[in-house]
Amino acid sequence: MGLFDQVLDAQQSSVQAVLSPAEAFAAITLAAIASDGHLSEQELNGLITALNRMRLYRSYTGDTMRQMFDKLFGILKHDGVGVLFNAAQDLLPKELQEAAFAVAVDLLMADGQVSPEEKAFLEQLYNTLNIPEEKANKIIEVMAIKNRG
Repeated sequence: MGLFDQVLDAQQSSVQAVLSPAEAFAAITLAAIASDGHLSEQELNGLITALNRMRLYRSYTGDTMRQMFDKLFGILKHDGVGVLFNAAQDLLPKELQEAAFAVAVDLLMADGQVSPEEKAFLEQLYNTLNIPEEKANKIIEVMAIKNRG
């Protein structure tokens, strides 16, 4: 391990230590929509709508949600998508992994186009979260149907 690796690993682990499970879920989905290097208002609105529909965020007030996104945007801006994703993946509870994959697929398919960067992100997410292939294919198929119209 080189000198820079030690410092960078320490910085990344400090990010990991401060994410709650709900923040980790939001971070995964935020990383998904930012994976192509662009973050549109439409994508962000879709993310907020998706999170607001979940029981996980039912107790979140508008201020709590803003604070969470301020924190996640800070990590995204300062450290990038990779650090945000890596910090979140280790803290995402097992029972939320398939849901995170489904929301990420839905958000990335919402505009009718999935860029090569977004496809690469989804492939990485699928592999990292160990989503069974059959389940991943079902999720992708259902989201493709959902986002046709």
